[in-house]
Amino acid sequence: MAQKSSKILPYKHIKEPTDEVLQYIDNRRKGVVKSLRTRWSKFNRQCMGGIEPNTIYTIAGISGSGKSSFVNSLETDLFDLNYDQKFIVLSFNFEMLAYKQVGRKLSYRTKKTTSELYTSDNDVETVNDNDFEILQKHSERLKKYPIYYVDRPGTIEEIHHTIEYWQKFAQQGDKWLVVILDHTLLTRGAAGKSEREALYDLQRVFMETKKNGMTTIIQISQMNRDIESVERINNRSMHYPMRRDLFGSDSVFQASDYVIVLHRPETLGIADPEEDMTNPSSGYGPKRLPVKDRIYIHFLKVREGEPKILSFFNNLKYNSIEETTIVK
Repeated sequence: MAQKSSKILPYKHIKEPTDEVLQYIDNRRKGVVKSLRTRWSKFNRQCMGGIEPNTIYTIAGISGSGKSSFVNSLETDLFDLNYDQKFIVLSFNFEMLAYKQVGRKLSYRTKKTTSELYTSDNDVETVNDNDFEILQKHSERLKKYPIYYVDRPGTIEEIHHTIEYWQKFAQQGDKWLVVILDHTLLTRGAAGKSEREALYDLQRVFMETKKNGMTTIIQISQMNRDIESVERINNRSMHYPMRRDLFGSDSVFQASDYVIVLHRPETLGIADPEEDMTNPSSGYGPKRLPVKDRIYIHFLKVREGEPKILSFFNNLKYNSIEETTIVK
């Protein structure tokens, strides 16, 4: 049956998507299509092997939870661990200047804090000539990564056009495009629109662009302040982040294939159970999980799986998050 009107949306018979999914399954089992592995094996197992094409990942958390460090590490780890894959990264880096992002990568690789790298105190030498030579070697390697930063915050329309431009560039080289945005609330909506309306428009753009070629969207988002309230801190049954804690949760949940919340309970003053066993409110959540130096990654939405909580060690002073055992 032919489509005669330009006003009718394109459609396809079920045979076409059936053939497509069989081809996809065959390509997956033969290793023709692979996920981009991360350095966190637990994360990979929860996410079908790692970062998937045509998928939207939302990474959220309160200030200081480690979400930006998590994505910053992910950005270059993908290249270190997937050298046989052809992809590029387009990073809308609205919260921090690009050179500061690179500074975090050097911090992780040299095990020096960014304060040590940037210090100008002549009485304390934190970066000697040998250290600087090592930094230069790491820098030369970083320069070779196909990562492109956009520092200037733009409108949603500008973001859309920029992604479309890079999609065409990636497709010309038969490459996968990974788009990172840090973070959603720093995008500029149309005049007169609220933050929530702008966020809704942004999600519509991401849902559209993720379907074009091999494209992955990783967006960093904010949490509402309710999770930091005294009432919730004092009630272990209310410690875990919930859907309603995510700013603009309706539009973000609808658009995202994964909604992932990083949480550091010790930043809220929650006591570690080993340090204060007599305190009935100590420990994180109903199971009184350890708090000291822990980051918990909550999968609130997994389109092809089940929600889960993963436990990690906090090594954020070096912009790093390390694995521990799985928490169910």
